[in-house]
Amino acid sequence: MNATKQLLTGVRVADFSRVLAGPYATAMLADQGAEVVKIEMPGHGDDSRHLGPFTDSGSTYFTGLNRGKRSIEADLKDPEDHAHLLDLIRTCDVVVENFRPGVAAKLGLSYEDLTAVRPDLVYASISGFGQHGTQAKRPAYDTVIQALSGLMASTGFPEGSPTRVGESIADVSAGVFAAFGISSALFHRQTTGEGAHIDIPMLDVMLAMQPTNASLHAAGSSPSRVGNRHPVSAPFDTYRAADGLLVIAVANDRLFGTLARALGKPELATDPHFATDGQRSEHAEALRVEIEEFTTGRTVTELCEIFDAAGIPNSAVLDYAEAVDGPIGADRGLTAADPRTGHAYLGHPLLVNGARPASVLPAPRLGEHNADFAEAGRTKPSDPTDSTDSAEPTESAN
Repeated sequence: MNATKQLLTGVRVADFSRVLAGPYATAMLADQGAEVVKIEMPGHGDDSRHLGPFTDSGSTYFTGLNRGKRSIEADLKDPEDHAHLLDLIRTCDVVVENFRPGVAAKLGLSYEDLTAVRPDLVYASISGFGQHGTQAKRPAYDTVIQALSGLMASTGFPEGSPTRVGESIADVSAGVFAAFGISSALFHRQTTGEGAHIDIPMLDVMLAMQPTNASLHAAGSSPSRVGNRHPVSAPFDTYRAADGLLVIAVANDRLFGTLARALGKPELATDPHFATDGQRSEHAEALRVEIEEFTTGRTVTELCEIFDAAGIPNSAVLDYAEAVDGPIGADRGLTAADPRTGHAYLGHPLLVNGARPASVLPAPRLGEHNADFAEAGRTKPSDPTDSTDSAEPTESAN
């Protein structure tokens, strides 16, 4: 395959989702060449248009999540608009929605409703707790899911409180799994001619994203807060240097022997307290003393050079700007800029044959493409205060 070819060229997506999880998924699809038609509330649009931070060109948050898409306005309760949307759906391969379960059916936009006009449709539903079950209609934000999944209870230092991960990881992960499910369903459709309803519950995603905690639970242990260290391996933590913190990550005995030699303490590799990963984890604090005796007398930069030369996984602890704008981040070529707003955003993290797929359209103005879809789903503007039942979000805005 040509390295510049996008893998989803020719796929059309009707995107009813808003804020984060759904738009993150459809941005991934747009980067891969899918034509994503964002369907928004007339006069108001996706709530993320109104979420900061802002520049004179608008919301940087909205730009990063909606690059490469088209925007049409539709009052989902208006019969004429609804009829036009069905015309649009007939031309679509995929529908993505994050209404609270039950709302899509009230609007005549459920999987059953839409497969009546496009039988082989791939329909993705993102919600807090899935389409069925006792919690299905419960509203959910990212922080709620982090709390309910056990992730918050196992994040932080032992002496501190349960801590939210510093990103809306439940939303973003749900978006990734939605894109994965959609892509899988499109392949299935290609081989069988059948569409599918993909149900993406944020709680299920967040539980499945914790294999270490799951393994501890399966072994009869209760996952707990351990700070920056790994729950079962050592040394796998942050360590003090003369001018900051350094990460050292060693997960096998051979590599620990290499570290011991780099520290000038080869005898540590055969010390009965540190000879195996289990023993090192059990005596992690005693091992910390041995490591920091070496690291605290040197700068982070010096230590990185020493451990890089020895082949030991290590890193300085960077802030976001240092990570993105520094030499390592810049070398990855992940940062792009929206051609209209000038807002910087991070592009698709995958490479295809060595090339990073990228959408070509800027983030759309509200209703910018109404006229383009005049024959298949264009709807008239209406009172922006006449909101739909979708006004109750299922996901976090930040």
